[in-house]
Amino acid sequence: MNHLKMKLLTTLVMGMACLTTAHAQTARDIIARAEAQANGTSSFGEVTIQIVRPKWTREMSMKTWSLGTSHSMTIITDPAKDRGTGFLKRDKEVWNWVPSIDKLIKLPPSMMAQSWMGTDFSNDDLVNQSSILDDYTHELQSDSTIEGRLCWKIVLRPKPDAVVVWGKVVVWIDKKDYIQLKVKSFDEDFQLVNTLNASEVKTLGGRIMATRLEMLPANQPGYKTVFIQKTAQFDVPGIDESFFTPQNMKKQRP
Repeated sequence: MNHLKMKLLTTLVMGMACLTTAHAQTARDIIARAEAQANGTSSFGEVTIQIVRPKWTREMSMKTWSLGTSHSMTIITDPAKDRGTGFLKRDKEVWNWVPSIDKLIKLPPSMMAQSWMGTDFSNDDLVNQSSILDDYTHELQSDSTIEGRLCWKIVLRPKPDAVVVWGKVVVWIDKKDYIQLKVKSFDEDFQLVNTLNASEVKTLGGRIMATRLEMLPANQPGYKTVFIQKTAQFDVPGIDESFFTPQNMKKQRP
């Protein structure tokens, strides 16, 4: 084989290797990168939540801290009657601090499907007690376009021994910035329970993210909960595992 043919063959083999690598990204890899994009090593943010019903609307504000996906803390700052109420997650353990009655409650798995603070989000949605990486299998399906962005469509099914809320979850993740733009959650009978739509993509804390989330419960016209990210900081110094304790949750000022 002459030098030119050898060079062409080498170029072809290298090109095929690069193509294989580019397509070797699994559904789990995509989910993991989207999680990392959304959380960073650590984060702090301020959020406003609007609960919308056919005849009334209620609003609350909160501060949130996270360490990866394993640790998180949420403190309600408004309205006054709920101020100081806290939620803490450490791996699979979840606590609720209720200052008005001076009580710390450890939430059992059976309460994860219940509504969080009267919203259309569940306790599990807020603290992510179940891991979409470790508690589910992941299957890539056909691509879709959402908000003008080409997305992967990934179906998550719970592993046999996983203690999770949902019977199936379908996630759409933007191919450019790895943003979760839509999530559909189904019960154990595969009936749609709710749809989460993400929009208003912008840069906060140096990261591109969807700053508006709308949770729409199925078969309940006029019902929705809107989650608006006001501020965000990522890779915050001083936020480590020692920050996420029930004692520290009680000390946080709303």
